[in-house]
Amino acid sequence: MKTLYDKLWEEHHVTQLDSGESLLYIDRHYLHEVTSPQAFEGLIKKNLKPWRLNANIATPDHNVPTTRGNNFNSESITDEISKIQVVELDKNCNKFGIKQFDIESNKQGIVHVIGPELGFTIPGMTIVCGDSHTSTHGALGCLAMGIGTSEVEHVLATQCLKVSKLKNMNVRFEGEVDEHVSSKDIVLYLIGQIGTAGGTGYAIEFSGSYISSISVEGRMTICNMAIEAGAKVGLIAPDNKTIEYVKTKSFLDDDTFNQAKEYWKTLNSDDDAKFDKEINLKGDEIAPMVTWGTSPEDVVSINGKIPNPENEKNIDKKNSINRSLDYMGLKPDVKVQDIKIDKVFIGSCTNGRIEDLREAAQILKNKKKASHVHGMVVPGSGLVKEQAEQEGLDKIFIESGFEWREPGCSMCLAMNADKLKPQERCASTSNRNFEGRQGRGGRTHLVSPGMAAAAAIAGNLDDVRKYQN
Repeated sequence: MKTLYDKLWEEHHVTQLDSGESLLYIDRHYLHEVTSPQAFEGLIKKNLKPWRLNANIATPDHNVPTTRGNNFNSESITDEISKIQVVELDKNCNKFGIKQFDIESNKQGIVHVIGPELGFTIPGMTIVCGDSHTSTHGALGCLAMGIGTSEVEHVLATQCLKVSKLKNMNVRFEGEVDEHVSSKDIVLYLIGQIGTAGGTGYAIEFSGSYISSISVEGRMTICNMAIEAGAKVGLIAPDNKTIEYVKTKSFLDDDTFNQAKEYWKTLNSDDDAKFDKEINLKGDEIAPMVTWGTSPEDVVSINGKIPNPENEKNIDKKNSINRSLDYMGLKPDVKVQDIKIDKVFIGSCTNGRIEDLREAAQILKNKKKASHVHGMVVPGSGLVKEQAEQEGLDKIFIESGFEWREPGCSMCLAMNADKLKPQERCASTSNRNFEGRQGRGGRTHLVSPGMAAAAAIAGNLDDVRKYQN
């Protein structure tokens, strides 16, 4: 019997190569400005064209300024490297006829946000993008993975990807979860349990009563961070929630949708399917989480303490903790809630969707951030921004003292103007916290949107459960 990953693999398998790798057919290819210029250059040098134009969707996200005003275009970007990459994407999309939601479009946004919301991500697809967090799309029952620049070129030219089959892992989250514990907390807890190498070589399927109970957007957060658990792929089987979500977003006509729906219902792991590894976790044991170090696996509950390296017998682990503490400017055994912060960032492909902004706004409503904290909210897309403004969320953020920005990757990574200064400490809803991720010398604590809002109010890392409206 077969797992969901096995079924998707077999549906798209083209041929076995002499190398032992396989050619996999790719249904959807998302492009952004960072990993595509060299790929397009390769096509031009070889006198090739994209093999299937309508499979490709592009948008700039990593480099775009989030302080854009009216009449802003790619030529308005002041940072020269950022401008070159965004302008090149414009040129290449125009040259080859690729559909792009450019910097002037109200539908521009982070590629992993706009794909599902614009109906381009459909259950059962194989999806690639030159970005590791392509795993996000697995939340809709897709085999979705990040690829490198040379692979971007190969997919553009052939609509196929050379890849080795992964092993299967099932992570089951059962039981009730505290209403103030979010999907972000759930996946951070998992990474803390298995480590950032725990999923290496696996496609992780997430299942269980908790997964069934949460929204499609919550599932996207979990699959988004499957890559932080070491996996190449994160998957969740489509259910009625998935189908309803796609129905509201998709541009499929009724007949096509109804036919597709019957196929989507088959996209699940068979009851007696064998997984290479299974992990069972109980939701009621999970509290709001926060990272303390320079890896997502350096994570504790908000009520916890910074670990003491002297308690470690393993010398490598001991040295790793010491290095992290040194970079983060922290002392062993300090209470997490005693850690003062300088900035709060709410956004990214992990937590930049409308539900994430609602979660943060609910905490911030009728409250002010601490005076020493600089806070910014960056919607994941133009449509998320419009929806938030229709609901009055922007006013809540602004009245609490936050900046309300334009869509983009923003402070998730140090590839645009939104950077941390050396030794600045940030409560961030993004997905990575390695040294310099948000800016050279910057110190990142990964949290949920609600926890980020709580930190902004308190001026230090704090328990979101104290601030419920």
